[in-house]
Amino acid sequence: MKKRRLIQHQKGFTLIEMMIVLVIISILLLVFIPNLTKNQEVASGKGCEATLDLANAQLLAYEIDHGTKASSIDSLVPTYMERATCPDGSDIRLVNGMAQTSGEN
Repeated sequence: MKKRRLIQHQKGFTLIEMMIVLVIISILLLVFIPNLTKNQEVASGKGCEATLDLANAQLLAYEIDHGTKASSIDSLVPTYMERATCPDGSDIRLVNGMAQTSGEN
């Protein structure tokens, strides 16, 4: 009789309750994962824009320091900039004295 009393007083989750929780978590993941990847693409694009703005500002700093315009973006590295690429991996180049990514025209 003691065994029955112990079994009746044990608390826990039933299989159906666990399945419902797993279904809810799965639905939430299906909703949020596409939004996260979309936001990462937007953030990467904004990071590249910020890097281009920095490169253009450093081109002006180079011109002030040296009295001439930089001949290439590589002349800014490593003194004025850490690297000549955007966070998304695209190269930065000089076009008509302005910094642009290799994908821009």
